[in-house]
Amino acid sequence: MAGKKLSLIIATYNRGALLERTLDSLLVQTLPPDCWEAVVVNNNSTDDTESRFAAYAAAHPEVDLCMVTETRQGVSAARNRGIAEAQGDYIVVIDDDETVVPEFLESYYRLFEESPDVAAAGGRILPEFVSTPPDWMSRYTERAIAGTLDLGMEQKEFPQGTFFGGGNHGFRREVVARYGGFDPSLGRTGSVLLAGEEKEFFLRLRAGGERIVYLPRAVIYHLIDGRRMTRAYFSRLCLNIGRSERRRTKSVSGGYVRRLCLEAVKWCGATVIGAGYLCAGHPARGGYLLLMRWQITRGLLGA
Repeated sequence: MAGKKLSLIIATYNRGALLERTLDSLLVQTLPPDCWEAVVVNNNSTDDTESRFAAYAAAHPEVDLCMVTETRQGVSAARNRGIAEAQGDYIVVIDDDETVVPEFLESYYRLFEESPDVAAAGGRILPEFVSTPPDWMSRYTERAIAGTLDLGMEQKEFPQGTFFGGGNHGFRREVVARYGGFDPSLGRTGSVLLAGEEKEFFLRLRAGGERIVYLPRAVIYHLIDGRRMTRAYFSRLCLNIGRSERRRTKSVSGGYVRRLCLEAVKWCGATVIGAGYLCAGHPARGGYLLLMRWQITRGLLGA
């Protein structure tokens, strides 16, 4: 792995088959193989992830793949381990249930090579549904489920109030030296659907005055299976989004009070939009939007 300029980090937990699908999309990258490596972090998987990966790596020696194990459970701990093991000056992070477009790695590589003032970046996140989304799905609820991020086709600095997604972002290694890595108290841990690790990291960089760029050509497709489109999963997900926000903002002076005030504003918006869906003949969309808001608020208040 010596001499690789870019390192791709993929944390994985009990998704051996999906991981192979992710790795398949790396085989057609336009960035030459001698420029990058992929570090897969096995976060205590109990399925056949390890054996599947070993067989896959042996079958594709043309790609620089390695696997390391992180015993501390949680996506943040796994990513931090991946960063520690990586050789590259540029670090790119994706998840194990995604596929990337052929120019994905090259987009990050060119950005960091040609723009030395850019500290970090994030790309487009588009959903890939395995079945037709339910009628209650709106762009608001889709964002919660799929982490959808699409700010258009223009490369630009992230607008105020937006931040990159956990499954599609990159940064210079020196950023971690200055600001630290991901907060292990945030992010998904096993089957617990906590979140917020990428938002907390992004805001630390933004507070430090770093330039963070939206990279539209760096596209990933996030696989969304039927289980994620059930009411039970959606409710649990939104509750944990609220819990994550409570945990994240309580670590910042005055942050929790500001977040509660923002939640009140969000309720006003959700009520108006929900009423609009009702008038337009889509009551389920309005109902699930209010369910999302209710569960996030419960989590934010400590439920």
